[in-house]
Amino acid sequence: MISTRKEHDFLGELDIPNNLYYGIQTFRAIENFNITGLPISKAPLFIKALGFVKKAAALANKDCGVLDAKIAEAICYGADQLIAGKRDQEFVIDLIQGGAGTSVNMNANEVIANIGLEYLGHKKGEYKFLHPNNHVNCSQSTNDVYPSAFRIALYLKMEHFIEVLGNLEAAFLKKSIEFKSVLKMGRTQLQDAVPMTLGQEFNAYATTIGEDVKRLKESQSLLLEINMGATAIGTKVNAPEGYSEICINYLAKEVGIPLTLSPDLVEATVDTGAYVQIMGTLKRTAVKVSKICNDLRLLSSGPRTGFNEINLPARQPGSSIMPGKVNPVIPEVVNQTCFYVIGQDLTVTMAAEAGQLQLNVMEPVIAFAMFTSIDYLGNAIDTLISKCIEGITANTDHCFNMVMNSIGIVTQLNPILGYEESSSIAGEALKTGKSVHDIVVVERKLISQAKWDEIYSLENLINPRFINA
Repeated sequence: MISTRKEHDFLGELDIPNNLYYGIQTFRAIENFNITGLPISKAPLFIKALGFVKKAAALANKDCGVLDAKIAEAICYGADQLIAGKRDQEFVIDLIQGGAGTSVNMNANEVIANIGLEYLGHKKGEYKFLHPNNHVNCSQSTNDVYPSAFRIALYLKMEHFIEVLGNLEAAFLKKSIEFKSVLKMGRTQLQDAVPMTLGQEFNAYATTIGEDVKRLKESQSLLLEINMGATAIGTKVNAPEGYSEICINYLAKEVGIPLTLSPDLVEATVDTGAYVQIMGTLKRTAVKVSKICNDLRLLSSGPRTGFNEINLPARQPGSSIMPGKVNPVIPEVVNQTCFYVIGQDLTVTMAAEAGQLQLNVMEPVIAFAMFTSIDYLGNAIDTLISKCIEGITANTDHCFNMVMNSIGIVTQLNPILGYEESSSIAGEALKTGKSVHDIVVVERKLISQAKWDEIYSLENLINPRFINA
């Protein structure tokens, strides 16, 4: 039989199993919130950030003379356990919950309190010696603890995601070098346009992803301003003089990032604008990645009745009825992940808009949307790199033949023959199926073979220069 301890809050008493470090308020939250099936333990950086916040608060409270040094030491010991990832299993509350994150804050307060009690030689639940609210939550409110921890966790999570996105940029850049001499037809509105190289196409992918690396770094910096010390609504109620500044200094040192105190704590306690901007940037990234995946599926389509310009690595049989069919499953799964992220942008937008008066109570769903979006999109990009992009090969001869058989190459003749004559050539080619070369050089004798060879040399098609009569 599992031994229990009695804990109480103003709603009554509950028996809490003695093996658990969380207490009654966490227990109530488990009963109340069964929404996503994803507990806080699935967001270990959030737990780590809560540890940083609680440790910095304890040190600041000790310096301000409102916490006994031994109590502060016990809280720091418990917080260090969270920072080290040793107590993740004790964070059992659903990522989406009511109460603006109060349950998460109390989960941390109770776990740290009970770790601290054992550190001081007491039993779990003997809160008269170290109390979750009176001591661990001293000079704090959920309304400054939760957003501060969320911002720190999000900042650290973005660090990894930006690195993953940089790997995607590098993978495309590597392929652009590999394909730098592969001539192909460029297309606009899915119609033949003018020649280019497959390398240029992949280099453009690298460039567009590189732009989002920069935008994410810019938006990430918005997370460095936090509201620790604001307490309930930003007026610093129950916090001693100088606590905010001391706490921020400790927190910046512990986390190792340049955190600053918001100049207007009332505004900072309700504002969620940074999340809207960051999520918008993540949506932008998802849109770009999904568009690239659309291109990869199209360029590899067929193989015999489609574009067939590139080959994607074959990962699995593509049909239960059609033998030999291989589907572009990796770009497809990345597409679907991007759709999820794009949808979560609306979630964050609506949650930010739903804030009322001095607090936005919807931050838990913002945290859920942003944490899952970064995790899922990061995993999808890793998959795209290792299981698709690195193994792409080019059908060089096929690409070249499609260029030379295309009517689109008539555009190169505009400076010499003019638009009207070139249009006539294109029309005849389209109507009769003849090649542009035969119409221009053999039949109409508009330019010599030598001039044709100059205009349509591989070098000039890859790096076109102006050539006139």
